[in-house]
Amino acid sequence: MSLTIEAIPAFNDNYIWAIHDARHCVLVDPGDASGPLDMIDRHGLELTGILLTHHHHDHTGGVAEILSRHPVPVWGPDDARMPDGIEVVAEGDRVDIEAPELSLAVFETPGHTRSHIVFHGNGMLFCGDTLFSAGCGRLFEGDAQQMQRSLDKIAGLPDSTRIFCAHEYTLANCRFAQQVEPDNDALRRRADQVSELRRADRITLPTRLADEKSFNPFLRTREATVIEAARQREPGAGDSPSEVFGVIRAWKDAN
Repeated sequence: MSLTIEAIPAFNDNYIWAIHDARHCVLVDPGDASGPLDMIDRHGLELTGILLTHHHHDHTGGVAEILSRHPVPVWGPDDARMPDGIEVVAEGDRVDIEAPELSLAVFETPGHTRSHIVFHGNGMLFCGDTLFSAGCGRLFEGDAQQMQRSLDKIAGLPDSTRIFCAHEYTLANCRFAQQVEPDNDALRRRADQVSELRRADRITLPTRLADEKSFNPFLRTREATVIEAARQREPGAGDSPSEVFGVIRAWKDAN
């Protein structure tokens, strides 16, 4: 059966992703229970699993209530702050689910948190808060070198990979990215598209990895224009990818 990926809005700007084949469903990062439970009931789906990328409550807060209604396996990173009873997965592991038919590789992507993971397979990446369209996650527990390595892992995936981020941050991210690369035509086109989508109250995701490489400054830390922007922002800063990333990330945080 073909897969449908449905975004379930939560809180102010979260997306809980539901992967389903019209009969069976897997949830990604259910920070709230009400939306997922309503969707499962509305479509008459059987929940078969939950995927968790990191411990933050807006990604895990709905797990206990959902499990009380639908006891299913939960996969997530090795971190004492995760919900009890999860099946721990790490770099090199795979999550194989019969229905809906999914085979997902696990990558460790520390930076936003020290134990963040992402799930890749079926042409899709569920990346939590590591990567956003035109942006990336804040460094709450990691450093620039860790996040640069994590983003390099993602950048090495097939260009056709569809990126399912966990937040609707794209409009603000595009505005910041245009400060870094004001003459980037791909970024201008994306910003125009995003503005139109948001005016219509429409989601800006998923995005495609090849497109992100053309306009996301955090995937472009080896590009001369981004290196120069970092130098202008912080004269004397180094030009290694992680040093450029650190300058750009701090710049974004100050916006």
